[in-house]
Amino acid sequence: MKKLSILLVISFGIFVHGQDTAFDTAESRWSMFKYDMKNVFGGMGHAYSRPFHWKGDQWGDFGVTMIGTGVAYFFDDPVYNYADGIKEDIPQIIRDYGFEYGSPANNYMITGGVYAVGLIAKNKKLRRTGVLLISSASTAGLLQQIMKSAFGRARPLSGRSKDTFNPLWAGDKDFHSFPSGHAILAMTNAHAIAKQFRNGWVKGGIYTLGAIPAISRLWEGKHWLSDVVLSVAISFFTVESIDRYLDKKYDEKYNASQKRVSWNLNFGPGTVGLQMQF
Repeated sequence: MKKLSILLVISFGIFVHGQDTAFDTAESRWSMFKYDMKNVFGGMGHAYSRPFHWKGDQWGDFGVTMIGTGVAYFFDDPVYNYADGIKEDIPQIIRDYGFEYGSPANNYMITGGVYAVGLIAKNKKLRRTGVLLISSASTAGLLQQIMKSAFGRARPLSGRSKDTFNPLWAGDKDFHSFPSGHAILAMTNAHAIAKQFRNGWVKGGIYTLGAIPAISRLWEGKHWLSDVVLSVAISFFTVESIDRYLDKKYDEKYNASQKRVSWNLNFGPGTVGLQMQF
């Protein structure tokens, strides 16, 4: 746990170091807080309402996501068998990090910490980033809880097959596999933070830190591959939707030219892949 805490502190420190310096204003922090919290809930409402406004491109992205999840479904068993076989070879610190970083309590500690620093320093960019993190995590987190109960898919470690479902039943955690909450929260944070940077190496490092909790759900037997694939897609689409909403609420914008996510299915000899460009 001590090593895990150090990793989180270092990650947070790198992120804060990359932000603009604070600009103090006459506006009170209480006024800022009320405005920001209004945008947290506004972002959630905006994200949930988007399917009613989807057009051709958006429905195309949805279709590719469903196809990608379906393709992953056919590889659920072999991927789980492989991941289970290498579990004991994974360093304990990586396994601990995979579990702890994706937990709701630690997620909100990090997202709340980013926002708190921005509010205290009256830093507009950090405040906006904190709002994006909190709103995205809350939106995707609530959605995955509803979906888990609605689908009731059995977890791999339950000993049941990937085809076992107990819909509309929230009482047994063994039937909370689809989608993955840890993957959603970790990748939501990763995408929201990575959007602050243009450097490819920095972005890659951030996405790697976010991907470990998602991948860890496979070797821990908590989720199937298709659960994780859909969770990652939910994370990216949620962040993109709320980010566009916040563009209308804050002067601070970043990487505006990159706010388009495209998906491509790649087929080759012995290879099936879902590629995302952002």
